[in-house]
Amino acid sequence: MISLFKKRVLVVTHSGSFHADDIFAMATLMLYFKQEGIAWKLIRTRDEDIIRQADYVFDVGGVYDPSQRRFDHHQPGGAGKRGNGIPYAAFGLVWKEYGPKLANGDDQVVQDIDKRIVQAIDAVDNGVSITKESDYGIYDYGIHGIVSAYQNSWKEPLDDERRYKNFLKLARFFAETLKNDIERTEDRLELLKLIEEAYQKSEHKEIIEVPYHIGISEMVQALHKYPEVLYVIAKSNDKWKVMAMRKVPYSFENRKSFPKEWAGKRGEELQKVTGVSDAVFCHDERWLVVTETKQSAWKIAELALID
Repeated sequence: MISLFKKRVLVVTHSGSFHADDIFAMATLMLYFKQEGIAWKLIRTRDEDIIRQADYVFDVGGVYDPSQRRFDHHQPGGAGKRGNGIPYAAFGLVWKEYGPKLANGDDQVVQDIDKRIVQAIDAVDNGVSITKESDYGIYDYGIHGIVSAYQNSWKEPLDDERRYKNFLKLARFFAETLKNDIERTEDRLELLKLIEEAYQKSEHKEIIEVPYHIGISEMVQALHKYPEVLYVIAKSNDKWKVMAMRKVPYSFENRKSFPKEWAGKRGEELQKVTGVSDAVFCHDERWLVVTETKQSAWKIAELALID
C-alpha cells in the first residue's frame, strides 16, 4: 500500500503530443511503482532543469542510462537495436529494465511480450515500417489509432491540461492491459508446451487432439512449424471443435479447408450432409466445425481428411 506521507518520486517525460511508446513506458512504470509501493508524480516538460532533478526520465533528455533511470532514445545513434534490427524506443528501454521485475524474472514471458507488443510500438516510433497497405487500401486501426483518438485536435493545440489528463488516462488503461497480458502470457506459454506435447504423442500427425480449450492463435503458434498437421481437435466450452490449420501464421488461408458443402451449415442440415449425428456448426469460411462429443469431432476430422 502506498503511504500518503511517503515522498513521491518525480517522473518526467516530454510535453506536447504523446505517442504509444511514451504511453506504454509510463504504463510499465505505473505497474512497477504499484508493485513496489512507490508514490509518484508525473511532469510532462522539456525544461532541462526539471529533467535534471527528476528521479525517472523517459523519452526526453537525450540520455540512456538505466543506472540513473534515464530512458531516452533521441540522442545521436539512438539507444541500441535488437538482434533483428528493431531499434529501441522509450517503451522498449523501460520494459527491458522493469519487465523482468513485473514478470517475476521469467525471461520467456519478458521476451514474448517484447516480441508481440513492445517491438511493434518501438518500430513505429523509430520510423520503421512493419506493416504493408492491404489490397483494400486500409490499415489496422490498432494501438496507434487509439492513442491518436486522444490527441488534441487542431482546434485545441495549446490545451496542455487536456493532454496531461488524456496521457494519464491512456497510461492507466494500457497499464491494466499490460498487467493482464503478463498474466495471460504465463498461461499461454504453458499451453503452447501442452500443445507441443500433444503433437509429439500423436500417432497420426495430420490430426492432433489437444484436450484443452485453445484458440486458433495458440494452435498456429505451436504447430505452424509442422507442415503435416491439417486439423486440430480441442475442447470448446462444453462441446468439441475441429479447427483447420492455417497455411502460414497471420494468414486466413487453410492448409485443407472443410468440404464446400459443409460451409455455413448447422444442426440437422450439417448432420445430414456429414452423417455425424451431433454435428453442431460449420463456419462459412470452412475452418471450424463444432460437435457435441469428442468422438464426433474425430469423425468430422477424418471425413475432411479424405474429402
